[in-house]
Amino acid sequence: MTLLILVLKITLFLVIINVWVFRFKKSTPYRGGQANSMTEEFTSYNLPSFMLYVVGALKILAATTLLLSLFSENEIITGLVDYSLYTMCLLMVGAIFMHIKISDPLMKSLPAFLMLVISLAILFLP
Repeated sequence: MTLLILVLKITLFLVIINVWVFRFKKSTPYRGGQANSMTEEFTSYNLPSFMLYVVGALKILAATTLLLSLFSENEIITGLVDYSLYTMCLLMVGAIFMHIKISDPLMKSLPAFLMLVISLAILFLP
C-alpha cells in the first residue's frame, strides 16, 4: 500500500469520526441550512429521523473498515474495502445533493466534495 493511500484512508476515517462522533451536537460552518447540530441538519433536509442513524452508521462503518484495512490482511476486511468506498461515494454524492436541495452556498458542500474525491482516489489510485 502506498503512503498516499495510507494517508487518505486515515484522513477519511478521522474526518468522519470527527463529524459524526465529536461534532455531532456542535455547530459548524458546513451544516446544512441554519442547523446547529447533525439532528437539525437532517431536519433541514426534510429527511425522516431514522435516516440520521442509517447514514451515520454507514459512514462510521465504512470509515472503520478502511482504518481496519491498514492493520489487517483478513480477506473479509480487504473484500469490504471497495464496498465501503462505494458506500462512502454514494453518501457523499447524497450529501452534496442535500445541500443543493436546500439552496446552501457551495462552500457548505466542500467537506462532502473533498470526502468524495478522497474516496475516489483510494478506489482508483494504484
